[in-house]
Amino acid sequence: MSGAQMLLGIIIIATVLVGLLFVIFGQVTVRKLRKRNCNKNNLGVELTSGWDILNAAGALSTPSWLRKKFESSRLSGFSANYEFLYENTNKFDRVLARVFWSFYLVTGVAIIGYTIASILGFFA
Repeated sequence: MSGAQMLLGIIIIATVLVGLLFVIFGQVTVRKLRKRNCNKNNLGVELTSGWDILNAAGALSTPSWLRKKFESSRLSGFSANYEFLYENTNKFDRVLARVFWSFYLVTGVAIIGYTIASILGFFA
């Protein structure tokens, strides 16, 4: 088994793990938030089904200095409301959001990096 195949296997396993974390975070946290009547605008814009799960995880995982910068932009209405999420989630929900969001970003970057390296012929 070559190094490229091993790397691809790790990326596939990480992608499955991210999918599981997506479902768990959606069922445990976002489902609870959707049941509240005042939250339709607080979970951000849902461009496709499940996008509010990504909005909630991203809002709970973003550092405060970056969140303040994002809130002052014109596109801030697309993202989830951090204050609402923080008030209506517990510590476990926030840790789960950070774990999911971290794995999601790392896996996405790994897939893009592997694809570019493969196109450029690094694995030939």
